[in-house]
Amino acid sequence: MQKGNISVQTENIFPIIKKFLYSDQEIFLRELVSNAVDATSKLKTLARKGEVKGELGETTIDILIDAEAKTLTIRDRGIGMTEEEVKKYLNQVALSSAQDFVDKYKDEASIIGHFGLGFYSAFMVADKVEVVTRSFKEGSEPVRWICEGDPSYEIGTAERDFHGTDVILHISEDSVQYLENSEIEGLLNKYARFLPVPIRFGTKTEVEYKEFEGEVAEGEEKPAPEKIETEVDNIINNTEPLWKKNPADLTDEDYVSFYRELYPMGQPPMFWIHLNIDFPFNLTGILYFPKVSGGLELQRNKIQLYSNQVYVTDDVKEIVPEFLTLLHGVIDSPDIPLNVSRSYLQADTNVKKITGYITKKVAEKLASLFKEDRADFEDKWPDLGVFVKYGMISEDKFYDRGKKFVLLENTEGKHSTIEEYRERISANQTDKYDRLVGIYTADEDRQHTLITAAQDRGYDVLVFEHAIDAPFLQALEQKEEKMTFVRVDSATPDQLVQKDEEKENLLSEEEQTTVTNLFTNIVGTAGTVEVKPLDVADAPVQIVRPEFMRRMKEMQQLQGMDTSMFPDSVQVIINANNPTVKEHILAKEDEGERSENATHLYQLALLSQQMLSGPDLKAFVDRSMKMLG
Repeated sequence: MQKGNISVQTENIFPIIKKFLYSDQEIFLRELVSNAVDATSKLKTLARKGEVKGELGETTIDILIDAEAKTLTIRDRGIGMTEEEVKKYLNQVALSSAQDFVDKYKDEASIIGHFGLGFYSAFMVADKVEVVTRSFKEGSEPVRWICEGDPSYEIGTAERDFHGTDVILHISEDSVQYLENSEIEGLLNKYARFLPVPIRFGTKTEVEYKEFEGEVAEGEEKPAPEKIETEVDNIINNTEPLWKKNPADLTDEDYVSFYRELYPMGQPPMFWIHLNIDFPFNLTGILYFPKVSGGLELQRNKIQLYSNQVYVTDDVKEIVPEFLTLLHGVIDSPDIPLNVSRSYLQADTNVKKITGYITKKVAEKLASLFKEDRADFEDKWPDLGVFVKYGMISEDKFYDRGKKFVLLENTEGKHSTIEEYRERISANQTDKYDRLVGIYTADEDRQHTLITAAQDRGYDVLVFEHAIDAPFLQALEQKEEKMTFVRVDSATPDQLVQKDEEKENLLSEEEQTTVTNLFTNIVGTAGTVEVKPLDVADAPVQIVRPEFMRRMKEMQQLQGMDTSMFPDSVQVIINANNPTVKEHILAKEDEGERSENATHLYQLALLSQQMLSGPDLKAFVDRSMKMLG
């Protein structure tokens, strides 16, 4: 048995730190299984080139646990190593056999993973590592290499009657969970689920029920089906995942079935995009549009990132734009750098290209769906709307594409593109500053009275009830020329679209002062009071929330800021031209009756916006009954 020291040099240790310094201990299994896959793929490549004599035989990779011996073995039947190669690749830490192989077989390098040096991650969970290997080369002898986590090693002969490599981990006391079947199977399902070489983890029992086929005498019950249990190989992975196949060969059911494989508990997706590009970078994958509907519960970590079918992460926010993290599915690209810092990812040119490509493909898919079947697109809008609006807010390029298919819905259920909406409201909703004024409601039920008042003036009222709509409206105002939006409760109906018209005030200055003082005492600190000449038919008292102040508060709330110290800013508008003000307030000589009537009108305005409750509501009802006799 020879002894020696592993060669660790300063010029080669830094690439290891940069590429393979993992924060998650469990990553060791991904690295070792990936190495086994690489070794098997290399052997298949050589066989295709005629450099392997005889049959390849079985190429399945085995994961073996020996709880008594406290070992975990990763066994492949791949290319194997000679003693010289063991010394070269295991004792000189920074030399990657994968890179050597890529250099030699550049034309077929796409099958090679980028995890060649991950072998040393084994020492995160093992206090001793054995490697038993035999090269595929004719006449090669088996070799055993042993290292106990320091620069010293042993190398000698071994027994092995087939080519390939066993990596035997002697699990350390603080990592004994990796000797449990459930733990290892969970990690294999996570990291090896779609590797291109079969991964076997023991066996499993398949149950089949065989129906009774004989004759049953009259009056007798048919025997129960026979239960047949069969022990079969427990193959962990799907070696040919859907995203690696030609889209032309796939059906809708294939895509839906694969979605169920990825997300067994999820609702069926609305539709999907199959990504397949090999220039100027390599990228395959399938992105699904899930149903997101109601609240702003943005489901992160639903896109899985792979590199040559090796699972990397489900945290892809550095690779795809934030709004695309609403999607589900798989992205597979060998061109995305792995095991490096997020800042490196953000600066990487390939990542930027991939981000732009995915954004473009998503926009093209949505545009084609809108163009091909608008009715179906509108039916899906409750689920699509959040996604499209989020994208338009966060990505300028997506805004430019999305404005052609984003839909604005009004209170009558009619959908319009931005351009269609412009044309529809231009005649009646252009203000004195030549701006188009979009009027909207945030709650159709609560604001029904205000919506009706706006519609009576011929205004089209949009529905913006989702949390995403506040920033979306701001984006529209910033991007769309001469366009602004106001909520139905932001002004009196006649002032939602400001015109140059001036109405005559039917109250004298003294009467206006009297009314102002009276209502100021009633309203107190709940808001400000203003007497304005409105249409005679408009309500005598109206409550509005100035658009700017309300919207600013909503944005602060959306950002998680505490706004409890800033009460709602409301204005109480007294209609100087409504005869009720003169007849039931100013005409009353008794101060008590005048104040009581004014309070009733104020409470009526509160009630119209569902802002009246509790004792105030009871007092209002009692007063109303009294007035009715």
